[in-house]
Amino acid sequence: MYQKFVKPLFFMMNPESAHNFVLYLGRFLSFTKLSRILHPFFVFRDESLERDVLGIHFRNPVGLGAGFDKNGYLTGFFPDLGFGFMEVGSITANACSGNKKPRLYRLVKNKSLVVNYGLANHGADRIHDRLEGKKFKIPVLISIAKTNDSSIKGDASVRDYVAGFTKMRSISDIFVINISCPNAGDGRSFEDPVLLEKLLIALSKKRKGVKILLKISPDVEEKRLDKIISLAEEYNIDGFVISNLTKNRKGLLKEKGLNFPGGISGPILTKRSNQLIRYVFRKTRGRFVIIGCGGISSGKDAYEKIKSGASLVEMVTGMIYQGPSVIKNINKDLARLLERDGYSNIKEAVGASVK
Repeated sequence: MYQKFVKPLFFMMNPESAHNFVLYLGRFLSFTKLSRILHPFFVFRDESLERDVLGIHFRNPVGLGAGFDKNGYLTGFFPDLGFGFMEVGSITANACSGNKKPRLYRLVKNKSLVVNYGLANHGADRIHDRLEGKKFKIPVLISIAKTNDSSIKGDASVRDYVAGFTKMRSISDIFVINISCPNAGDGRSFEDPVLLEKLLIALSKKRKGVKILLKISPDVEEKRLDKIISLAEEYNIDGFVISNLTKNRKGLLKEKGLNFPGGISGPILTKRSNQLIRYVFRKTRGRFVIIGCGGISSGKDAYEKIKSGASLVEMVTGMIYQGPSVIKNINKDLARLLERDGYSNIKEAVGASVK
């Protein structure tokens, strides 16, 4: 139904308008409790997919990546689509209108998106008030980024990150620090080890037991990644989300929109994100939790990331191109693949292909 009727209608709309329509629809269904009707059709449960990560129970390893629900409106909706967890944000200390429109483009031939939102969100104060006291059906991770203002630099950038984190700290037990957004005014400045260390020192004084992951760019060089890993070990960071959007357009089919500004999502990320997952897992011998993100549209894709070293996986673009049933299909495929390979639980498959 999605492929024949819903997707053609959505793809006739401006991409951001279609996104906003889904947000409004999800809010309505969640508020009226009608989203529960979806549960039997989209949720797949199997004991082999359940596991604890960082002391938190996950019903399945497939999560919604950051960027779809920037403002935390749909925490009651996505559990009924079958996700095992979701990541809200990225959220910044100050509200941000983001980059000028248009800022979202479809690359249909490549089954990808060009994303140039520029961290548009309502800001930590407003989103905190929206989520404070809510009981979540699935684990909710909070992504924190620096306010998209290029005049905020150096130590002021550190204070900005910490302000957003401190405001949101009571909402979740797991935070993702987005140090690699490709669409902010000062780009990926916090992949600079000097600035990153200042940030990690400041966060360590405020975390109060909260688990922290760092979101890594797929375009990062291994020498710089080695320094990031070293700092993560020194300051007791719990893991990584691998990876963010890419600026690299090499290998994409030519089509309208390819030269629009922004980061690329979708299958173009699959190979590189898997390489980085294996690299980090091998280098750290599994000491860090890794959430694999980038190019997932099937159970095979998700399983490859898990066998490369990811404990959990995230997706957004695959759902947009294939519809919400893809979540159930991925989980069903994962359960089948685990049984085929003789694993009783998904945790046994983590890093299985890394020598």
